[in-house]
Amino acid sequence: MKIVAADIIVSSPDRNFVTLKITTDEGITGLGDATLNGRELSVASYLRDHVAPLLMGRDAHRIEDTWQFLYRSAYWRRGPVTMAAIAAVDVALWDIKAKAAGMPLYQLLGGASRTGIMAYGHASGRDIPELFDSIRRHLDEGFRSIRVQTSVPGINAVYGVAAQPSSTGQRYDYEPAQRTPLPVEEDWDTRAYLRHLPQVFEAVRSEFGPELPLLHDGHHRMTPIQAAKLGKALEPYDLFWLEDCTPAENQEALRLVRQHTTTPLAIGEVFNTVWDYQTLIREQLIDYVRSAVTHTGGITAMRKLLDFAAQYQIKSGIHGPTDISPVGMAAALHLDLAIHNFGIQEYMKHTPLANEVFRQSFTFTDGYLHPGDQPGLGVELDEEAAARFPYEPAYLPFNRLKDGTVHDW
Repeated sequence: MKIVAADIIVSSPDRNFVTLKITTDEGITGLGDATLNGRELSVASYLRDHVAPLLMGRDAHRIEDTWQFLYRSAYWRRGPVTMAAIAAVDVALWDIKAKAAGMPLYQLLGGASRTGIMAYGHASGRDIPELFDSIRRHLDEGFRSIRVQTSVPGINAVYGVAAQPSSTGQRYDYEPAQRTPLPVEEDWDTRAYLRHLPQVFEAVRSEFGPELPLLHDGHHRMTPIQAAKLGKALEPYDLFWLEDCTPAENQEALRLVRQHTTTPLAIGEVFNTVWDYQTLIREQLIDYVRSAVTHTGGITAMRKLLDFAAQYQIKSGIHGPTDISPVGMAAALHLDLAIHNFGIQEYMKHTPLANEVFRQSFTFTDGYLHPGDQPGLGVELDEEAAARFPYEPAYLPFNRLKDGTVHDW
């Protein structure tokens, strides 16, 4: 079964997505997600100008060989643009193979290891009452695990708080990338954050009890010693995990954090390959792998990464915000269902416009996701609908400290 076409579709139904559509000589098509928030056109160009020509005439069934060819033949390896492009090809080929077999993709990955995929929702508030209302809404929607993000007194804008103002008027946590000529500048004060956050979790636990799994995202903004201090301060509130507490490019930094806290740690949404995790996994410095299928080389690479993590009792926590398209989300769900060391799945519901462009079969019921049983990924792209929403430049914000220093956002 030969590849005869590879089309790159860039569309913006409420936010920008990059989708790869591969077509074979048997008329079977497969979809892959290549979205890289704020840098979408770089991946679209990489695919269109450098990868698509290499795919013509290749056997669509040879997924592993194609992955290795794309990774090794360019000489320049790794990085978010390269790995998102490879991921799109990989996922599209798995979609094709599963459709040719007449099976949902998870069956080709070994079949289901569970009946449903536990998901967590994103609650947030500018103050405690607003946060409580948000948690209750998520519980009413069926979520049984909740990420808690909150504004901090003295800081104008904090990542993940839905109700704070944005230039687009949309929910900030749905799409913090704003359609402005330049990235929006936000402020940050780590000491104020460290003082405020334990009080928030004390109030949440007091209101919602000890059983509700609670998560929090530090979004890379702390030094290792600050992260250790926060993890220790949050221990009484029994978090499911503390995510991205410090920039983990310096993998050894997590040794210090681990020495000082038993709060479970999740890392990796900005990682692209298994090489980013070697020390973290081998020394058991984290508890959950946070990479996205879309940004980490696809299903082929993520399965190998999670098998490596399983040797150390480290579980999955695949990245799943709305800058992962429904195609990338479906790929994650099929993998979630098949692997043994599943932990939890991030889930933000896409907007009605996105759902119009991407027709999905996955479901969310009583706190659990399921990819569905249609052959392949279970997602179809409406190209006419996609064409109605052309690309619009958008940038993620950035942080400065009070003295003007650029800080991790």
